[in-house]
Amino acid sequence: MKPLLSKAQLDYTKAKSQFEDRAKVMEKKIELARGVHGEITQEIMEGLVLETGFHDAFNDLTLAENELIKWSHVTIKHEKTYRDNKVEIEMMYDKLNEDPEMRARVIQLAMKIR
Repeated sequence: MKPLLSKAQLDYTKAKSQFEDRAKVMEKKIELARGVHGEITQEIMEGLVLETGFHDAFNDLTLAENELIKWSHVTIKHEKTYRDNKVEIEMMYDKLNEDPEMRARVIQLAMKIR
């Protein structure tokens, strides 16, 4: 039986999948452009980012991550683990915007909440 996921978890999963798909398309387009132009200029790269939808997918993923983080922060407050480790957990959430590794770690943990 599949585990039940929250809306925030489902939205994140969908956005991550779409981002990864767009990234693969972008990689292929870069290789094709490199074959035609030799060097990828900033102008070419900007065109490919828009053409492939990579920029929109990145923005959607960021929004989904933010919602997942917000949801997890509210949800975890009902857990005994949170009450026992409140100071440490709050420090993790406070560092999210400064530390990309901490952000990734919180996202991974948020996806494990059931």
